Amino acid sequence: MSITKQKRITFHLEEGDVITKEDLERTIQVLSQNSLYAWEDEFKNGYITIPGGHRIGFVGRGVLEQGNLKTLKDISGINYRIGRQILGCADEVVPYIMKKDQVYHTLIISPPQCGKTTLLRDIVRQLSDGIPAQNFAGVNVGLIDERSEIAGMYQGEPQFQIGMRTDVLDACPKAQGMMMLIRSMSPRVLATDEVGKNEDVEAMYQALQAGVTVITTVHGNSLEEIKERPNMQTLLNWHFFDRIIILSRRKGVGTLEKILDENALERMR
Repeated sequence: MSITKQKRITFHLEEGDVITKEDLERTIQVLSQNSLYAWEDEFKNGYITIPGGHRIGFVGRGVLEQGNLKTLKDISGINYRIGRQILGCADEVVPYIMKKDQVYHTLIISPPQCGKTTLLRDIVRQLSDGIPAQNFAGVNVGLIDERSEIAGMYQGEPQFQIGMRTDVLDACPKAQGMMMLIRSMSPRVLATDEVGKNEDVEAMYQALQAGVTVITTVHGNSLEEIKERPNMQTLLNWHFFDRIIILSRRKGVGTLEKILDENALERMR
């Protein structure tokens, strides 16, 4: 799908208007408020976050410093990812991941673009604000938002509803963020997106030892697929998760395929 010079949508790419280098440069200046230097740290991650929690992705030429990516220049493409929240989308799963005042360690398995971040965001909001229907008063939640997608922080303010009792570490590596929040903010629940690295697994183990519940996500199509990954296999062998939620897009984005409890997980081992 493309847009013509007459601003009509067309499915014939050859009819679409061609974006020039000058168009890209002008767009970047507008997005960065004519201060590219101030956005250098975000540029090296390939995106910036704008008001509303929307994320603008970039590709171009990488600038290296001592072998590490410092920033991007000669931008050749821009991708607008429009963030949105769906309040109440976690209503169906929340009763399964908590009991009275206890919240269970939970893993959300989902292919890309199937709503896992949106679901995680609403779980955080509900656990933080409390759930009157479950007679649940709410708990302190620590949110590590490494990619600025869950809270959509902009200049220190979340652009999405994440709950009154939620403390956010924005653009912070997950492993470091989990340890920082445990030591400084006394959360009952830690939430983060897309775990998988060795240091993530170690940080989750430390959270377990500290008595903090972890709710997180991972890309995948099934539990069987996740079991093939060494780091996730380690967590599963520890019996870390009490609940596993599996999403798909079989009936549309965010289709809830399964919620596995400890009994179902034990039978699968």
